[in-house]
Amino acid sequence: MAALGALVKKAWSVRRFVVLLCAPLALVPVLLSLPAKEGRCLYVILLMALYWCTEALPLAVTALLPIVLFPFLGILPSNKVCPQYFLDTNFLFLSGLIMASAIEEWNLHRRIALRVLMLVGVQPARLILGMMLTTSFLSMWLSNTASTAMMLPIANAILKSLFGEKDTSKDMSRENEENQASLQQNKLYTVPTEMQFLASTEDKDLSEEKEISSDALSDLKKEEEYKTNIWKGFLISIPYAASIGGTATLTGTAPNLILLGQLKSYFPECDVVNFGSWFMFAFPLMLIFLLMGWLWISILYGGINLRGWKTKKSNIRVDAEARAKEVIKEDYQKLGPTKFAEQAIFFFFCMFAIMLFSRDPKFIPGWASLFAPGFISDAVTGITIVIILFFFPSQKPSFRWWFDLKAPNTETQPLLTWRKAQETVPWNIILLLGGGFAMAKGCEESGLSVWIGGRLHPLEGVPPPVAVILVTVVIALFTEFASNTATIIIFLPVLAELAIRLRVNPLYLMIPGTIGCSYAFMLPVSTPPNSIAFSSGHLLVKDMARTGLLMNLMGVLLLSLAMNTWAKSIFQLGTFPAWANIHAENATSLVTAVENVTLSALNKI
Repeated sequence: MAALGALVKKAWSVRRFVVLLCAPLALVPVLLSLPAKEGRCLYVILLMALYWCTEALPLAVTALLPIVLFPFLGILPSNKVCPQYFLDTNFLFLSGLIMASAIEEWNLHRRIALRVLMLVGVQPARLILGMMLTTSFLSMWLSNTASTAMMLPIANAILKSLFGEKDTSKDMSRENEENQASLQQNKLYTVPTEMQFLASTEDKDLSEEKEISSDALSDLKKEEEYKTNIWKGFLISIPYAASIGGTATLTGTAPNLILLGQLKSYFPECDVVNFGSWFMFAFPLMLIFLLMGWLWISILYGGINLRGWKTKKSNIRVDAEARAKEVIKEDYQKLGPTKFAEQAIFFFFCMFAIMLFSRDPKFIPGWASLFAPGFISDAVTGITIVIILFFFPSQKPSFRWWFDLKAPNTETQPLLTWRKAQETVPWNIILLLGGGFAMAKGCEESGLSVWIGGRLHPLEGVPPPVAVILVTVVIALFTEFASNTATIIIFLPVLAELAIRLRVNPLYLMIPGTIGCSYAFMLPVSTPPNSIAFSSGHLLVKDMARTGLLMNLMGVLLLSLAMNTWAKSIFQLGTFPAWANIHAENATSLVTAVENVTLSALNKI
């Protein structure tokens, strides 16, 4: 096993080396087939896309390539490239990450999760609903990966209380130990695989096989199938809920913020997308999709039995549900009484959400109207709240200290220390966002986005509602194999130009493309949450494929419904806006200039 792992690792290293060397040479024809500046920009974008898809370089390192290649190739000067890595959108995302670090530091997320599970009940369908509601809520504020990694151990404990511990067979013990060791390095809990589960039950019941009647054996088999399916339903619901929940807020996932940053780059006059307007659009969509996904998973994996609503539960299931209820209650009691730090974090978390939502909700004047227009952004709001976390005390302050001269002069620990923030904030995501914004700026300045738009004539006759469905399907399929962040960085410039060609509001195509990047449910490699759940060992690829196929289809249809109903009034999608019209006029002038340059060059030849 170790030798096989070393061979795979060596083969992967060789492939990375080949991609790193051969990709720049293979893309040289791009430089020769397009006008000078557009060709050079497309060369950089294709090179970055190839490196992102193959992970020949770390994603964050690939995102730094524009700093080097844009100035050297004459696409964009360095003083225009580097500021793209620290736009106000990056600081909005950073504020969300720091708030998430404070929540994790004081275990507030675990208290919320266990409390929700205590309220929803212990029946399998209700527990799956509780898991999905909790994970999606946490994913609105934490990263999708962190939400999944936090909820899986809770699900594991509940499943063990429902179905008991599963012993592994002797033949698989060595392989299982290796898998557990590698997973524990990543701080993940393991779940017995399907083969181990079946082997353990087979060994356990071998001595009693002769005494069991055929009817009892059939009932036992059905009970084991039920347990296995419920286990799969639990595990698969958590990453799906994390991906769905991340779409509800601008800070929930990176593609949402990339949309905001590229809108500011392409359409500086566009001010209809902010935290409040996005939440009003995406939160109802998230709730509907979550409910539909819960019904599908519960029906598919036996949490809801459509044929047996009136069937009486067996004593085994009643006892198992009672044990699960006790486990949840015991874990909650272990947290102890609510600490002052948890109360403070919850207060600032609510302030964080309320201030972001009410800054400029559009349908009423927000609190930002009290200041000079254009001076206050979501980044200002977010950073204001998180700065308080670094000096607000984590213990209830006592005023006796001021009057007692003999009181010890001890330093009070704040809610969050910078050391903790350094350790927990994924700084590589900030660089990844910056790389996307730099790429968008290069497309705009070089005229590549205009050139791409000029090649979209065949799509000009497509009805806009059909275009929304096509865009979502294509991007949802593409993101099954590539990073959702890399996918949206590549597609957003194309969608913006396609919308201008169709004479529709650019948001009408850009928003479905952005949310479609999060609808990756079919493969373990699609998203980190899928990978974490799959690494538990009890899910098979076919389980994710058959469950995720309908999830993808539901997501596409619900997103199309949302874009053609309540999104129209929130984002004014019914008209071609003035801020897009200005961009279209500039694009037309650039196309004319490019065509004149090309014709003059041909005449000289």
